[in-house]
Amino acid sequence: MFENIEFLNPELLYLLLVVPVLLLWQFYRNSKRNAPIIWSSGYLIEKKWNWKVILKHSLWVTRCIAISSIIIAIARPQTTEVSTETLSKEGIDIVIAMDVSTSMLAEDFKPNRLQAAKQVAHDFITGRPSDRFGLVIYAGESFTQCPLTTDHKVVKNLLKDVKDGLIDDGTAIGMGLATAVSRLKESKAESKVIILLTDGENNSGFIDPMTAVELAEEYDVKVYTVGVGSYGTAPYPTKDIWGRSTYANVQVKIDEDLLMNIADSTGGMYFRANNKDKLARIYEQIETLEKTELEELKYYSHQEKFELFALIALILLFFEFVLQYTLLKTIA
Repeated sequence: MFENIEFLNPELLYLLLVVPVLLLWQFYRNSKRNAPIIWSSGYLIEKKWNWKVILKHSLWVTRCIAISSIIIAIARPQTTEVSTETLSKEGIDIVIAMDVSTSMLAEDFKPNRLQAAKQVAHDFITGRPSDRFGLVIYAGESFTQCPLTTDHKVVKNLLKDVKDGLIDDGTAIGMGLATAVSRLKESKAESKVIILLTDGENNSGFIDPMTAVELAEEYDVKVYTVGVGSYGTAPYPTKDIWGRSTYANVQVKIDEDLLMNIADSTGGMYFRANNKDKLARIYEQIETLEKTELEELKYYSHQEKFELFALIALILLFFEFVLQYTLLKTIA
């Protein structure tokens, strides 16, 4: 209860030095007093010390405690609770454009490329609470899974729902990029970023990737491209002629030249992820490159604690008043 107490008027606490002076003065005055009859009861003449005498002398101690409580109360003891709010000073709007073609089911990443990409993206979003996020998925065509929002819970729930087969198969990199740019073109953020993940080559869609790059440049959107897939071949789940689940090693074909060109043209960077750990490190690099300027606001909540001391003083003074006019009443 008395932890972290501060005083609004600490200089008033020097008045507490008066209290021991008052006590000493009272003891000195009592030692000089020689009145023949002090109390209304003659019983006190027979016994010099009894409970009334002790109670009478203790009243000054009670009065000093009451005075001390009053001084502490007017010094305004209070506790302060500090709450901190971190605001984005320079907001960053980020759209993750994720390839959901069937090739993303390859299991060179565990459990597969798509699930690994979703998990790493989830962690990335969690680590940037001050930024707005959007989500675009693409295969043979593209659509917006989640528009830009600061509600990260919504983004992560919609990310969880991403799976293959939602749209026609293929790899329309140009359409995925163009859709992501369209989500950012109205953004007022200081920095606009697209993270585009793919594990293949552009082989479908009616928008050429370099046309989408021109749109990104026009709206000052930076694109980080990520090639997802191991080198050489990767195990891909399939079925044999009897319908049993098996795996086939398929060639990994990523158009790295295109992805480098997209990144270079927009001021971003190209990364190659050949396993889940490397993909996580790539997101860490992007996080370092795209730092959000934060502003920390502190709110101070003061709680007054003088009431207890004021109550103590009131009770003690009332106690003294009652005793002086009842048990300890003197003869005038």
